[in-house]
Amino acid sequence: MKAASTLRAKLLRHVIVPLALTWLIGALLALAVARYFTQQAFDRALLDDAYAVASHVRHAEDGGITLGLSSVEMGNLLFDQNENLYFAVYQDDGRLLAGHAGLALPEGARSAVTPFFTETPFQKLLLRAVVLGRSKPAHFTVVVAQTTRVQDRLFERLLFISLVPQLLLVIWLAWWLRRAIQNDVQPLMDLERAVAQRDVRDLTPLAISSRTLDVQKLGESINALLHRIEQSVRGQKEFAGNVAHELRTPLAGIRALAEYGLTQSDPQVWREQLRSIAQSQERASHLIDQLLALALAQEAQQVLQPQALALDEVVRDSLMRHLHRADALGVDLGVDFAQGLNAPVILAQRALLEGALDNLIDNALRYGVPTDGGPRHVTVALSQPEAGAVCLSVIDNGPGITDAQREQLLQRWAQGSAGEALKQGSGLGLAIVSEYARILGAQLSMSRPASGPGLQVSLRLALQPSVG
Repeated sequence: MKAASTLRAKLLRHVIVPLALTWLIGALLALAVARYFTQQAFDRALLDDAYAVASHVRHAEDGGITLGLSSVEMGNLLFDQNENLYFAVYQDDGRLLAGHAGLALPEGARSAVTPFFTETPFQKLLLRAVVLGRSKPAHFTVVVAQTTRVQDRLFERLLFISLVPQLLLVIWLAWWLRRAIQNDVQPLMDLERAVAQRDVRDLTPLAISSRTLDVQKLGESINALLHRIEQSVRGQKEFAGNVAHELRTPLAGIRALAEYGLTQSDPQVWREQLRSIAQSQERASHLIDQLLALALAQEAQQVLQPQALALDEVVRDSLMRHLHRADALGVDLGVDFAQGLNAPVILAQRALLEGALDNLIDNALRYGVPTDGGPRHVTVALSQPEAGAVCLSVIDNGPGITDAQREQLLQRWAQGSAGEALKQGSGLGLAIVSEYARILGAQLSMSRPASGPGLQVSLRLALQPSVG
């Protein structure tokens, strides 16, 4: 398996390789352009020499043409202290009129449009030549060629002057980029080292470098994750501690009842003990459900997503879950929807809303026992106290609570006088409702019902804005 490259190596490759290729292509293009214009300058001088030679072609006495320059005059005309120049003048029929006999007319020159520039061999040298055709005083062709030593040396110097400084500049730029990239990725490497060296039990926030915004955001995201993990671990520890602490008593009671029953031989005693065991098991199951509900509340903000809920449907489903129990207890369980409140819709987590409503109905069925022994009734009411809000209330006609008890009952493991008298519950119901209300963004309130004695617990929820 091929080893993965480091981020620094990838950045260097992705920056330096395109930079080097761009420099190389640019340098080659610049050299090609410089070579082209340099060649144009030399070719212009070579063409001027060809015109000078052609200007000295005259009519001869026999009716033909002749070159009106001596060899000395021609040497002065084509003098160059750095290059060797050669010439040849050809008549229209291809015969050499004057010049160097070995300097042949280049192939293709006869049919080409003049002036025509090309390379031609002469005396084991490759010369730069120009072919110039003239029609006066008669048709003839002039070939002038020269060596390219100066031109080659000039191009070599141009190549050196152009490439070497740019190459040094690219090397310096690559060195600077390497240092800059190293400095830029150093906070990321420090963050990686800090995470790698962190103990599994250490969930404290990491030190975040503010040198680069991306690394800062990454560090903040990691710290936010550590915070969520810490909350989850704390919740799990608290849940485990609560379970261990609270289940110890009912389990010990169940064991004691069973051991006592085993020591008796009377079937009636066995029946009473089994009935007590069943009641203790029911209380333990209820306690476990309450503890699981608290654990759900601590995870709901990260796990459960809000959704549009029809509040009347949630109320109907909750009533159906508790209707059988209410009938068994002789409680009149019903609903009361305010007039004009048509299918209110809220944005909330369904599990939390149902959990809050189930706990409120369960509390009302447990503790809403009238002190005068009269008939019991529990009502789930929906009203609209103001535009954009709906109030979900659970009302019973029990003994109610005092003003001093309202804040106390929102704490975990706190029970009211009815719960202590009935020896039921664990003191978690209203604490769960309070936690759910906080996550739902609802306002929890407890008051005396307008219809008489009892307790009214209300959740004020925001309606979902209507579309259109």
